[in-house]
Amino acid sequence: MMASGIGETEVCDCKRTPPVPLGPAVIRDVQNVPLVAHVDDRGYLIEIVRATDPHLPKFGQVYLVGNFAKGTVRAFHKHLEMWDLFFISHGAAKFVLVDDRPESPTYRETNVFVISARNPSLIVVPPGVFHGWMSLEDDTQMISTATEVYRRGNPDEVRVPPDTFGDHWVVKGR
Repeated sequence: MMASGIGETEVCDCKRTPPVPLGPAVIRDVQNVPLVAHVDDRGYLIEIVRATDPHLPKFGQVYLVGNFAKGTVRAFHKHLEMWDLFFISHGAAKFVLVDDRPESPTYRETNVFVISARNPSLIVVPPGVFHGWMSLEDDTQMISTATEVYRRGNPDEVRVPPDTFGDHWVVKGR
């Protein structure tokens, strides 16, 4: 319902869009949750994460990461306990995920996603999945929601070099 005057509040009875499977090769427990931009003459509102979302087992922290330049790569690492939820708020990014859970039916499977502020979605990454991203535009910004608080002295992460899983960081002409 739209508010029309100063002091009135806007009530949004927005419905969350359910997660959409990405196809048969999707890594187990990875989700690409499409988000809806509610647009009116004032601008837009996008709900990124709610405490009631089934893909957020618990809340740890939210942080913002910005890449100054197109082509900046931040990869690869995985977590043993933490889930990550990634949203591109400005620009565009290529995400590469590799399942490193031997018990998973998608063990060693690779998924590549391109997400953008122009077509909002949330990438949900479970523990045990290596992940990294590359900005496709200058000044790309990512908002990440994590299920754990970052421990600077003892981080929940295993890091490997960006080329560990092949050359995913090249944008190929089509």
